[in-house]
Order: sequence, then structure tokens, then C-alpha cells
Amino acid sequence: MAEQLRQTFANAKAEGRNALVTFMTAGYPTVADTIPILKGFQDGGVDIVELGMPFSDPIADGPTIQVANTVALENGVTLKQTLDMVAQARAEGITIPIILMGYYNPIMTYGDDKFIQDAATAGANGFIIVDLPPEEALKFRNKVNENGLSLVPLVAPSTTDDRLALLAEIASSFVYVVSRMGTTGSQTSVSSNLDNLVARVRKYTKDTPIAVGFGVATRQHFESVGSLADGVVIGSKIVTLCGQAAKGTTYDVAKQYSEEILNGTKHKILTTAEYQSFKDAAREQGKLFAEAKSNFVENHKHAMRFGDFGGQYVPEALHACLRELEGAFDEAVADPQFWADFRSLYSYIGRPSSLHRAERLSEYCGGAQIWLKREDLNHTGSHKINNALAQVLLAKRLGKSNVIAETGAGQHGVATATACAKFGLKCTVYMGAEDVRRQALNVFRMRILGADVVSVTNGTQTLRDATSEAFRKWVTDLKTTYYVVGSAIGPHPYPTLVRTFQSVIGQETKEQFAQLNDGKLPDAIVACVGGGSNSTGMFSPFENDTSVRLIGVEAGGDGVDTDHHSATLTVGRPGVFHGVKTYVLQDHDGQVHDTHSVSAGLDYPGVGPELAFWKSTGRADFMAATDAQALEGFKLLSQLEGIIPALESSHAIYGAVQVAKTMKPEENLIINISGRGDKDVQTVAEVLPKLGPQIGWDLRFEANPASSQQ
Repeated sequence: MAEQLRQTFANAKAEGRNALVTFMTAGYPTVADTIPILKGFQDGGVDIVELGMPFSDPIADGPTIQVANTVALENGVTLKQTLDMVAQARAEGITIPIILMGYYNPIMTYGDDKFIQDAATAGANGFIIVDLPPEEALKFRNKVNENGLSLVPLVAPSTTDDRLALLAEIASSFVYVVSRMGTTGSQTSVSSNLDNLVARVRKYTKDTPIAVGFGVATRQHFESVGSLADGVVIGSKIVTLCGQAAKGTTYDVAKQYSEEILNGTKHKILTTAEYQSFKDAAREQGKLFAEAKSNFVENHKHAMRFGDFGGQYVPEALHACLRELEGAFDEAVADPQFWADFRSLYSYIGRPSSLHRAERLSEYCGGAQIWLKREDLNHTGSHKINNALAQVLLAKRLGKSNVIAETGAGQHGVATATACAKFGLKCTVYMGAEDVRRQALNVFRMRILGADVVSVTNGTQTLRDATSEAFRKWVTDLKTTYYVVGSAIGPHPYPTLVRTFQSVIGQETKEQFAQLNDGKLPDAIVACVGGGSNSTGMFSPFENDTSVRLIGVEAGGDGVDTDHHSATLTVGRPGVFHGVKTYVLQDHDGQVHDTHSVSAGLDYPGVGPELAFWKSTGRADFMAATDAQALEGFKLLSQLEGIIPALESSHAIYGAVQVAKTMKPEENLIINISGRGDKDVQTVAEVLPKLGPQIGWDLRFEANPASSQQ
């Protein structure tokens, strides 16, 4: 019912007023409150409602709407139930336009065509999809038009003119203008340069109405923004008020707040019959809007996608961050001086890291000859220093003074803090509260190095939540901040960038093995897989050497037949998470699963898109090792080779042992030992009472070993 949206703005203009658009998350604060809140909006004079479709990982939203999403999901709200709420609202006489707003993954899981058709049947007027990229938006918009609905594009202060032209073309009812960079949330003032932004947008939208949001909370804000825009959007403030409302009062709260913003001004509400006439005519009217056949092309030196995977599924405001980063990366990798600067740090890192045969482990397996690539011997104790130093060099090229990073096991955080200390940059590391607890030693190491460590208490309090929080910080303060992503995850160019800087592992391995084995290639390479930094770095130089088997070992946790694991490629399915299309651990509704692993560095529900591509083509094979099996790998390397590995690497060791046993003695297998195990000794001591008996390891930590000998 795009026509009803167009008519709503036309009516407001004819009456000399601004349209008020309000937001509420479906099922918040309770499922029973949703319809009363919508009625309160309508009776209070609201013109259009945005009904939020709950999602587990809303990276464009601030704390208020994050909490609302979490609560709604805890209340059991699904996408189907959200559509049922729309249908119920229509059945109970709510006739003002309702726009469904949210993230793409639940829609992708539901199925684009079915979702659009079911939404039209329920009575929705259109959609705002926060993280839908332009090439996807064009296809989606045409399907939406066929059903007489509207896809409402989001525009940010950083949106380029080329993108503005495309987004204006997509719009069939109005354009939502984000007034400031950053995430959602009420503010004490509106953006100071809003007039310039609105003027630039109107150059492209022409007569299409625009509604401005982000930070609007008061009548004064409404009037100030309304002097420039056709409509004003309010979200976080009303979500807060309804969340704080006494039981059974959310209708009154929504109605009174709307009346306060509008100073009592009301507009004519459609009768049910009038609303139904819009709905009945919607599909025919949609045919009047031609399909969007744009020649819009964004040029990228490095491909954005690996087959069906990759891309930039991010809120519009994040495109500015990614555009700046991509430009810096493209220039740097084409600049011989950048590579000279990076290689000059090899002696600081400890490169090349050694490659040697594991004689006793090979003898134990009785199959292939096992070789170890010793990234654990690098400065800071893992492969993470390779990427951290290279990205800090990029930060310096961009003139950034602040560096942020996310970390799970803490190794990337330590590496980034180390690089920042060396180059004199301020460092802030985001880390899930659960990971802060189990990796206390690395937290202290980061602080010794001068970094601030922010404990993230949202969601599962692990790497996924730390990553979301870092993205939010980056988009809020792009001018001075550089985000050092630690794994081959996230939107383009990060997967390519991280793999490029980590490929020194595979390049060295290839050269070293050839020198030691008369120019031969190994028969198999094994690496652990979390997000994918060490595995893509090790595998990519061998990608075209099809005689070399590439094997990734994921975190099987309590077992892949349980809900407690992080085996994304083993049992996940394609989805969109943290800005990229890849394999994701998710439920039937497209909500991202909580994960579990004894290893903090593998405790992540997504994976790099290049690994997803290799899985889809069969170029790489993937398996999972349980917590107990990883502990067995930890024990084997410690006691057979005198090397205490990280628990992440221990997964690869266990998997490699199983593979080596099936190979011939004249064949060769290389394990990437991505990190050392100092950081995990405390964790191992904690889990041994539970996991030790499963692998026959009767070892316990004793605070005072002397007491047991008396």
C-alpha cells in the first residue's frame, strides 16, 4: 500500500503540518503490549508507524533498541508472529500505515517472495531493511512494487551522490534520512548541519517526501527537524517510555507522548472501509511503478564477493567507513613502500616463523609425516600480530589517532595493543564480558601495553557482541578512528584485507616446505577455523594447488548434535551476519544462535566468506572437534613435542591426527599452530575435572602442590 503512504504525506502537506512517524519493536515490552501501543499511536495523532522486526544482532541500533530486540526475542517473537500482529492490528481498526523495519537475515530465512506476499496480506504498507545493499535492494524493490507496497530507502550524511541517485530511484513513497552518523538513540540536540544534508538529498529525491530521524525526542526537536523535512521519525525515546511504563499503561503512554509531540494536533483517521479500498487497489497501483533498472555500479579493485558469499550488508552509515578503508587498502597494497614498511617489521614479529617435522607426533599417528608451522613463536604468541601491524600501518596512512579492535581469546587484542604501543596510537579493545573472565591474563597484558579494555555485556557477552559494539563505535567516530578487525569476517574489504595480510603464513610455508622436500608440495594442510584469519592466511597460497588437501577444523563444543558448539561450516547454513553473506549458525527464524567452545577464539556463529566459498566448491573440507577432543590435541602436542598450543590450535591438532592416521607414511601433512597456550592454562585447569575423564587425563591443578606430597 505504497499509495496510502504517498497520500499520508500529501495530506500532511495540504494541512500545513509534518507527518509524525513513530517506531516500536514488535513484542516489546510484552507481546500483549504491541496492539495497545499501536492504538495509542493512532489515537495520539501519529501518521505512520514503523514496527520493528526483532533481530538478535542489530548493529545499527543503540542500547535502547538493542534491549528491545533482546526482550522481544525472549518473549518468543518470530517474524511470522510479527506479521500476525500486523494482521491483528488491522482487524482491530488500526488503519494508519505500518512499515516493517529490520534486518535482512530473518527475511532471507523466511524467503523474500513469501515474506513480501504475507506482509501484503497482513496489511503492511512497506519495508525499511537496514542492511540491504543496493544491488539486492533493486531486486527486492521490484518484488515489493508488484505487491503494491513500498521499499523505503535509508540515506545517511555520508551517502555519496551516486548512491543518493540510486536510493531516490528506489523510493516509491518517501526516503528516510538519518540525521547523524552513529547508531539509534535519543539525543539532547539535533544535527547542526541538517539543513545542508536535506538540501543535498532533495536534489535527487525531487518531489518525493523525506522523513528525518535519529536523535529526535522532544517537541522542540520535532519543530526544528520539521522545518526542513516532510516527516519526523521518533524511535528510541518512545521505546524507552513504553519500556518503563507500568503494566497495562502502554496505550496511555504512547498516546500521551504522541499528543505532546504534536501539541494536540490530530488528523483524520481512515475508516476500515477506506483502508480496505487502499489495500484492494494496492497491487494494481504497484504496476504503475516501472521496475528499477539502474546502471548503478560501484567499482572495486578487489572483488566484493567469493561466489555467492561476501558483499556489504551494512547500514548506510557504515558505507563511508568501508569506502575509506577500501581506498586505503587498495592504495597500500599497490605501493611497494607499504610492503617494504611491513616487511621491515618481520624481525620485530619473529618472521619467518619456523616449519619443522613433529617426529614423535608423526610416530604416534603411524601415518603421514606431520609438520608444524610455528605461528605460536611470533611476538605476542600468535598469528594475529601479522594482521594487526599491517592494519596499524594503514591507520597511520589514514592519519587516524585512535584504533579500536574486537577480540575473543584476547590474542588479537594483545597484538593490536602491541602494534599501537609501537606506533604511539591510542588503543581500545572491545571484549565480551564472558571472554574477559576466561581470558583474564590477556586482558591484563593488553592493559600493561596501555590499551583500554571495554567489557561488553550485551547478548552472549562473547566475540560476536564485541564485534557488534566495535562496529557501532567505528561508525560514530570515523574521523579519528580506525577499526582493526582481527579475522577474515565482516563486510568487504575486511575478508580480503585480513587474508592478504595473513597470507604470509601460507607463502612462507610453501617456500619452506619446498626447500626441505626437493621442491614438493605437502599433501594436506590443517588449520583451526573460527572466523578464518589463520586458515585463509594458510590456505590461500595453496588454493590453486589442487593436489593439496585443505582441511579446516571447527569448534564442536559439546557435540554438533547439541546446541552447544561453534561449528558454523559443519552444521550452519547461508545467512547474513555482521555485514556479510556467509554460513551462519541460526535458528529457523533467522536469529543468530548462541555458541559455545572451550576456546574463546573460536566462539563465533559466523565464518569468513572465502571459507564459505571453498566449502561450496569443495576446495576445502571441514570437520569439527569437540571440547574434549581439542583437549586431547592440547595434551598430545604438549607431551609428545613439548609445545603447549592454544586451545584454538588444539582443535586443528586433533583433526590433523585423525587425518594423518588415514594417510601413507610417505605423505606429508602440515598443521598451522596458530597460537601458544599460555593464555589457556587457567581454562584447561578449570575444564579438566569435567573433560579429563573423557580422554583419560587425570590431571588437576593444585594451588599448593607441596601439600599433596606431605
